[in-house]
Amino acid sequence: MILADKITNLRKKNGWSQEELAEKMQVSRQAVSKWENAQTIPDYEKILALSKLFGVTTDYLLKDEIEDEKFITATPIKQISLSLANEFLEWRKKAALRIAIGTFLCIIAVIPLLILGAAAVEPEYSISENLAGGVGLVALLLFVAAAVALFVLCGLKNAPFEFIDKEPFALEYGVDEVIKEKQKEYRATYIKCNVIAAFLCVISPIPLFVGVIIDKEFFMVIMLAIMLFFVGLGVFLFVFSGVRFISMQKLLKGNESTQRNWKKIQGMRTVSTIYWLIITSVYLIWSFLTLNWEITWVVWPVAGILFAVFMRLYRLLMNQDIE
Repeated sequence: MILADKITNLRKKNGWSQEELAEKMQVSRQAVSKWENAQTIPDYEKILALSKLFGVTTDYLLKDEIEDEKFITATPIKQISLSLANEFLEWRKKAALRIAIGTFLCIIAVIPLLILGAAAVEPEYSISENLAGGVGLVALLLFVAAAVALFVLCGLKNAPFEFIDKEPFALEYGVDEVIKEKQKEYRATYIKCNVIAAFLCVISPIPLFVGVIIDKEFFMVIMLAIMLFFVGLGVFLFVFSGVRFISMQKLLKGNESTQRNWKKIQGMRTVSTIYWLIITSVYLIWSFLTLNWEITWVVWPVAGILFAVFMRLYRLLMNQDIE
């Protein structure tokens, strides 16, 4: 039995039309038709994809002398029903919010420390530097701990759906049309969130310019806190909208085709968290070593401006490959 016949038999065995197989393989129906009529041969990547999709070995597909179905050694792929797909999307909606909140908390965690540190050098507030530093550090740790708890919780609650990331799967008949409709309805929100997020990141340094004009140290720190809030809100919108949209893409196109996009959203969250933790460490080490709290605060405006530029560039580079 030749490859063309094997593809035809396996497709019919799974109850798929040529259009459905084409959609799962991300090719045209004409391409599938040519495969089954032996007019063209799939390239090696498509052979691997067919092997995983049908649950057969590549030897079975490629070797004409192997015809007995006992050589089909892979386990059947899991079928996702409409109820399971809706359950997954509803969970990812909640997870998107929790992940975005966690990322936001990591970015703004340093704000209490900055404001208390600035208040400590202002005589009218009567706050000692030790008290300001201690309370600020406790607040920072609480914010980060809350973020980590949200990330861990999401990981634990995602366990029932881990197969979507790790195993081949297929949608039951009609499920893809429902998800496409949901994605179509959400697309306007997705675009709006990304536009607002990009706008917030770009304009985030503006409060610092206002602070420079007023030229008062405590006011400058307040403006710095506002800048960090804008940055955090922008990243929140990027992550929240991205997680939901890619979850729909994951179901429609399969785990392999959306793996890069999902990793990029996770990468943005990780990069922003690590960035601000590093900046916080630099600020604290410099401040405690020199005790020049009235000078070391300049780390934050510089870091804020660089972060806005960095995240914008990262987002542009990421979008080049998002499907």
